[in-house]
Amino acid sequence: MHIHLDPSSELQLYKQLANQLIEFIAKGELKNGDTLPSVRSMATDLGINVSTVSKSYHELEEKGLIELKPKAKAIIIGGQKKELEKTEVEKVENALKPIMAEAFARGIEKDQMTSLFHRILKQWK
Repeated sequence: MHIHLDPSSELQLYKQLANQLIEFIAKGELKNGDTLPSVRSMATDLGINVSTVSKSYHELEEKGLIELKPKAKAIIIGGQKKELEKTEVEKVENALKPIMAEAFARGIEKDQMTSLFHRILKQWK
């Protein structure tokens, strides 16, 4: 698992970390039951503040992708195959709508969007 954070990015470091961890889960590089490094260890490895890692981990917990346990354990639970609740599907749909709207506003055509969507889908497990 290689994490690259860009301090010059407009995206905050905690969000960059959370997004990359989500991608690792989606690609199957992090599987259900795997344990993430402790907050302190991850912060040291990445050369960032402990609170930045903590914020990332809490965001992943709120999304239902990890479970935070006492003694700084963060366990992957997002790779579980389960029946998605309607509200979970709606959350994803609601998150996609503004991204798609912006793409169309920038002039991307429907066929380009479909092609892009399929290209991205191939990256996941």
